Amino acid sequence: MNIELHNKQNVQFNSASMSDLVFLLLIFFMITSTLVAPNAINLLLPKSNSGKQLASRNIEVYIDADKNYYVNPEGSQSQPIPYEELLPALQAATVNDNSEQKSIILRADKSVPVENVVALMDVLNELNEQFEEAERYKIVLATEGK
Repeated sequence: MNIELHNKQNVQFNSASMSDLVFLLLIFFMITSTLVAPNAINLLLPKSNSGKQLASRNIEVYIDADKNYYVNPEGSQSQPIPYEELLPALQAATVNDNSEQKSIILRADKSVPVENVVALMDVLNELNEQFEEAERYKIVLATEGK
């Protein structure tokens, strides 16, 4: 006597949900990989669309295209300051600075290499060692508006 079972199991694999899962994983990795390494870096400094103006400009440092430094220049008759004398010149400028916002505005020509800007930041770090944390100066990069 042959007994027939009425409950036969289907052995086929349903891959519809698997493709949804793979698609979601693909989207997840695409989004996280773009967040890790953004490639939208604008290197056309010092132009800026921001029209923000600083109220007080007590200490200004200029770096021209010939890599000459000027601290608080007064017209076209100003003399460049050698790099070795930047720290004493900035110390003298901080004595006369009575502003609440302790900042040094850097106006650098767009052809000036970054190493000259970093050298100025090193001098600023030396300057800030003599001040308390709340009294330390910050550097602000001035840009040209459109």
